[in-house]
Amino acid sequence: MGQVLIRNLDDHVIAAYRELAVRNQRSLEAELRDALTRGRPMTGDRLNRMLTRLEDIRAMTPKNVRQTPPEELLREDHAD
Repeated sequence: MGQVLIRNLDDHVIAAYRELAVRNQRSLEAELRDALTRGRPMTGDRLNRMLTRLEDIRAMTPKNVRQTPPEELLREDHAD
């Protein structure tokens, strides 16, 4: 396994992850390792599977059906 040194992290970022680590009863290093693993970029087969799935979902809607823009849905949600 490799190692990475990250310089110049904002103190607030470190404090937030340190607090999360305490809540999860693990070290700061373990918390950061988990965050990086969960947030890893999609590449290769994983990306291709996701793009295929999105294409399948998009194909479920007929081409002539107007889609509601997301900002309109957000406005409606916040209006309540």
